[in-house]
Amino acid sequence: MSILASIPQEVLEHVAFFAATDGFLGPPDGIVGLLGVDRRTHAALSMSSNPFLWSRVFAYKFDAPSDFQRLSGRTITPQDACEELKLRCTLLKRIRRRTDSLATSYTLSPTHRDALRSILWMAYLMMLENEGKNDKQLREYAGFDVWLKDFLFHPSGASLAAWSVKVDLWPPNDERSALALWLFWYMLRPDEYMTDDDTAFREASSILKLFALGAHQYPLCTPPWNEFAPPCRARGASAIKYFGSPLKMAPPAPAPPAILAYLTLANKLSVSWDTIHYMKPPTATPPSLAPGASSKEWQAEWTRGLHLADTSKPLGAAFSGAFIPGSLEGVWEGLFTYTEFTAYAALLSGAPPTVLQRSLVAHHPHLWKIREHHLYVTDGPDTPSARPLAPGNPLRGYLPNGCHFSESSDGVTVTEAGRADKVFYRSWASLQKAEEPPPGKLADVFITGEGHSAWGQFNLVGRVRPCDGFIVLSKEYVDGDRGRWLYRGYMVGNAEGNLSGRWRDTLSPTDVLGYEGCFVMNRRR
Repeated sequence: MSILASIPQEVLEHVAFFAATDGFLGPPDGIVGLLGVDRRTHAALSMSSNPFLWSRVFAYKFDAPSDFQRLSGRTITPQDACEELKLRCTLLKRIRRRTDSLATSYTLSPTHRDALRSILWMAYLMMLENEGKNDKQLREYAGFDVWLKDFLFHPSGASLAAWSVKVDLWPPNDERSALALWLFWYMLRPDEYMTDDDTAFREASSILKLFALGAHQYPLCTPPWNEFAPPCRARGASAIKYFGSPLKMAPPAPAPPAILAYLTLANKLSVSWDTIHYMKPPTATPPSLAPGASSKEWQAEWTRGLHLADTSKPLGAAFSGAFIPGSLEGVWEGLFTYTEFTAYAALLSGAPPTVLQRSLVAHHPHLWKIREHHLYVTDGPDTPSARPLAPGNPLRGYLPNGCHFSESSDGVTVTEAGRADKVFYRSWASLQKAEEPPPGKLADVFITGEGHSAWGQFNLVGRVRPCDGFIVLSKEYVDGDRGRWLYRGYMVGNAEGNLSGRWRDTLSPTDVLGYEGCFVMNRRR
C-alpha cells in the first residue's frame, strides 16, 4: 500500500495543488507523477472526481473572464474550468512544437485548417481576457509571438500571405488572417524589429502594408461602413468551444490592427525605403508596452464580437456596449497617410499587390480635439423622450442631409430637415458634472471637434454607429481649399486605446471604391 493511502483527502489535495503549480509556465506536469502512484490517489485527484482542485490550478495559471456577461450570464463551474484547462494545455503544447505555423503547399489540409482555427481563436480570447498571466503563457511558454511571425510573414507561412504575393495574388481575407493580425498587434514589441538585420522588418512591413492600405481588399468593419442601422447581420459568425460550451462570435475585421501595426513599425524608422515623413508624429503604443494589462481594455471588442453574432437581438436598434461612452473625449494626436494617386488608381483597376508594396507612402501629423454629446431615451409610455436623428448620409458622418446644429458647453442642439422638434444632446463634460446619471438608455452619440495639420485647420462632426461602435467623422477644412474628407474607424482598446481607421474622399458614391488612406490617433498625454 502506498504511504499516500494514509494521508487525509484535504492534505492530499494541498500536496497535489502545490505539485501542479510548482512551475507557473505551461501545463501542470508536476502532478502527473502523483496521479500515477496508485488507484486511490488517482481516484481522489483526477479531473472527473475532483474538478474543484483542477479549477484552482486553472485560476493559478490563467486569467479567467472577469465579467460573466461574456458568457451570456452563465456561471463558470469547476467542470467548465477543467475543460478549458485541457484545451489550453493541449493547444499551447501544439504551438510550442511549431507544427502548424508553416505550410507545405498553397492548399491547407482540413486537419491543418481546423488546428489553426482552434489555436487562433483560443489565443484571441486569451488576449481579450489578459490580466498578465495569459500573455506569459502564450509568449514565454508557447513562444506564440514567434509562431505568429512565421504564420503571417514567413515565405512559407500558413497564412498564405507571402505565398499569395509570390504569384501576384492578394493575401487571403479570411478569419485566420483577421485573428492573427489582432494577435500580432496585441503582442507587438516594435524594438524586436529594429535590428541591424532588417529582414524581419521588411517581411512584416511588406505584408502589413497590404492589409493596412489595401482598402479595396480588406474591410475596415462588418457590417458595411455605409449603413448606420444595418438591416441584418453579415454571415460568417463562428461557433467555438469556450469553457466547455459553444460560443458564437463574429471574427474581427482585419484592417484596424494591421493599420496600427504597420504605422507603428514604419514610424520607428528614422528613414524608411517606402515612406516620406513630414515632421515625425508620436506613435501608437502597442498593448504589450502599455502599463498594467487589464481585460477591461478589451470589453468593447468582446461585446462587438458577441453582438454581431447574436441573432436573437436586433442589430442596429440600440447601443450594444461596443462603444465605451467618454472614450473619444479629449485631445488626440497622430498621423494620416496617402499613397501616389496613380498607383492607387491602378490598384482599383486590378493591379497586383506588388504595385502597392512598391508605392511610396507619405505620413502627415495631425491633431484633433474631440467632444462627445449623448442622447438618452426612456422607454416608459408616460415619459416621452426625444428620438435620435434619423440614419444620415454616410459621406457626412451619418448626419442627415440638411441638418444644422449649434454647440454650447452644455451640449449640441440639432435641427433636422423635415422635423419640427429639435434634438438636444448633452455634452460628456456636462454629464460628468451632473450629480446623478441621466435617466434612460444611451441612444445616440454625436461628435464635434476641430483640429489642424500641415494642410490647415479643420472641423470634425459625426456619429457613432450603435451596433458595433464604428466611428465616422466628416473632416472639413476651414479655408475650403482642401475640401471635405471622411474618417472612419474604431477605438482599439479603452484607457490605453488608439483610434485606427481609414479616410476616403467624399466625391465617390458610397457604393463605389474611392481614394483612401490610413490614419491612427493616440491620446495626448
